[in-house]
Amino acid sequence: MKMPKSKRRFCPKCKNYTEQKVEMAKVTGKRGSLSHGSIQRARKRGQGRGAGNKGKWGSKPAISKFKRTGAKISKKTAFKYTCKVCNKATQQSQGFRTKKVEFV
Repeated sequence: MKMPKSKRRFCPKCKNYTEQKVEMAKVTGKRGSLSHGSIQRARKRGQGRGAGNKGKWGSKPAISKFKRTGAKISKKTAFKYTCKVCNKATQQSQGFRTKKVEFV
């Protein structure tokens, strides 16, 4: 996908539409709080034990027999917009899937 190197966007700091530089931001993955290791750790800490509603640590829904699984073929984009007036940077609120981003 082709993306312009600069774009006129609203700057929340300037409270005005300004020219902004566009670049890719680095995205780092967060560790899931319901990953297998986290659930085991919580068990050792005594969470999700005993009677009653265990909430987050309760039983999980049964996995469908016909569930299709597989890795996605593209990552979500994360653009960083830097205002050329006040030099403040903002990140896009919602990413979209694309294989390749090219700045023109």
